[in-house]
Amino acid sequence: MKVTLKDGSVKEYGQSLTVLDVARDISEGLARAAVAGEVDGEVVDLRTELDKDCSLQILTANDPEGLRVVRHTASHVMAEAVKRLFPNVKLAIGPAIDEGFYYDFESEPFSREDLDAIEKEMKKIIKAGKKLNRFTMPREEAIRFMEEKGEPYKVELIRDLPEDAEISFYEQGEFTDLCAGPHMQSTKNIKAYKLLSSSMAYWRGDEHKAQLQRIYGTAFATKDELNAYLEHLEDIKKRDHNRLGREMELFTTVDVIGQGLPLLLPRGAKMIQKMQRWIEDLEDKEWGYVRTKTPLMAKSDLYKISGHWDHYTDGMFVLGDEKVDKEVFALRPMTCPFQYYCYKNSQHSYRDLPIRYGETSTLFRNEDSGEMHGLTRVRQFTISEGHLIVRPDQMVEEFKNCLALAQYCLKTLGVEEDVTYHLSKWDPENREKYIGEPEVWEETQQHMRDIMNELQIPFVEDDGEAAFYGPKIDINTKNVYGKEDTMITIQWDALLAEQFDMYYIDQNGDKVRPYIIHRTSMGCYERTLAWLIEKYAGLFPTWLCPEQVRILPISEKYMDYAEKVRRELAKNDVDVTVDGRSEKIGFKIREARLKKVPYMLVVGAKEEEEGVVSVRSRYKGDEGQKDLQVFIDEICREIRTKEIRKIEVAE
Repeated sequence: MKVTLKDGSVKEYGQSLTVLDVARDISEGLARAAVAGEVDGEVVDLRTELDKDCSLQILTANDPEGLRVVRHTASHVMAEAVKRLFPNVKLAIGPAIDEGFYYDFESEPFSREDLDAIEKEMKKIIKAGKKLNRFTMPREEAIRFMEEKGEPYKVELIRDLPEDAEISFYEQGEFTDLCAGPHMQSTKNIKAYKLLSSSMAYWRGDEHKAQLQRIYGTAFATKDELNAYLEHLEDIKKRDHNRLGREMELFTTVDVIGQGLPLLLPRGAKMIQKMQRWIEDLEDKEWGYVRTKTPLMAKSDLYKISGHWDHYTDGMFVLGDEKVDKEVFALRPMTCPFQYYCYKNSQHSYRDLPIRYGETSTLFRNEDSGEMHGLTRVRQFTISEGHLIVRPDQMVEEFKNCLALAQYCLKTLGVEEDVTYHLSKWDPENREKYIGEPEVWEETQQHMRDIMNELQIPFVEDDGEAAFYGPKIDINTKNVYGKEDTMITIQWDALLAEQFDMYYIDQNGDKVRPYIIHRTSMGCYERTLAWLIEKYAGLFPTWLCPEQVRILPISEKYMDYAEKVRRELAKNDVDVTVDGRSEKIGFKIREARLKKVPYMLVVGAKEEEEGVVSVRSRYKGDEGQKDLQVFIDEICREIRTKEIRKIEVAE
């Protein structure tokens, strides 16, 4: 038997051996560190027997797949600890995930004190060094086994397996769990772990099924790695827009208003206003868009023409019942059909195209209640929406321009390095989800591949993520917790013009169907604001700040001069306030820093006498005295160019 190792070397053996035996043959140190093996690409237990030629990598907790095995075993240890402390809980599932592990239980909610107690019990189990042993049963025997243990969720999982399946279990002392593995040899090899939080979760992710309690934890090879990760989590908490955005009084939510319906407070509304005005001017003055303003709702007839009624009704807010009401309306989940009728309002020649419609669109999506989160997943939101009506021969160039506009917006916001590009394709195995013929989809998707390759933009392909009427390029990013969201979408549509009987007159006088590009330039304003909060930890570029300058008079005697400075800045469209409270200047400075104001202007007798201001900034700290007009010129240039200044002093 020949075993090919990771470095390409080959070991020859005259009899079958376990993965652990091979590890020992290589070195005792490797055997002690080993947690699993990878045989011909499959991760397996160290006890797995090798009896034929194969490739083998010995995995330690320093390998990503090895660490997953450690975390999976830790989830079993946690489940055993929970069952010891709370014998009546029912077990659901407990996998390893990218950042750690979790386990779902049918139980009352767990408090932080409960988690601490579970951690202590885990420590006892780990210290005992219990061996993990794998055994199997036929399906029917396995069902009876779990029924006797009173574990209905495990029984359901087994029933979903084929009748001839052999069901595997792992036991560690008195605790046994249904599991495919692999696992470590012993609980003693778990070196560093922490239970992080608990939350509600639905059984199998279905809101119509049982509500369970999920405990999240993590594990690492060493305590130093665990501590570094916990510090990282603390930074995440500080950046989490759902927390920081509320602390900064950018937005709030209210139960009686509803989930997914955030209130933008004055500071948050000011930031979105700045972005909206920028985008509208950019599109209209530099990229050739014309603006529309269309209704927030329409009759069901409109959505039946577009196909949304058949393919998207579950995601819409429908007003009325077709069985009862003469007219049924729905709040709009998109603007495209409205802008199509703007196009159809008059006849167009081939010379008129492309026509680029832009609209700041408020949309409504009936998202599941469990999906709601801060500003990133909401039921009412506003986007920088646009639809381009183009001749087929213009499609490629216009699509490239939409990509260029999106990239310009990302660069201006300072987030261009944080995104990934996805070609979201149709799923030919799920034809009822889509309209149009297969050849149209394949041709369109190939055009988009060619464009991305020509522009040398790296991308991945995602099957089944297209809209029902066309493939798209999704520009995605991850939030601080690693969850990926789509920020910008650019979609190729060769189908809906037919649905709406849209046409233009070509040079021969014939009616021809146009193509359509659905796109956003910056995406959803609410989601983008959440992204920026987390990206900058609230320390936004000056042009985006709701308060760009705060004037701090030394005492009430200098309020007149402070007001004069405020008026001069306001005349130059700088967002400026005066802190006229009778507080010490040090207190005022600390308050301004907590509000993350980029510039503080301290004014007193000397400043008034010389017509200057003493500048403190988040960028350089104390910048000294400057002539007022010099400061105005500098900040106006910074705002106009949307400069992203580097912070050179610690906050």
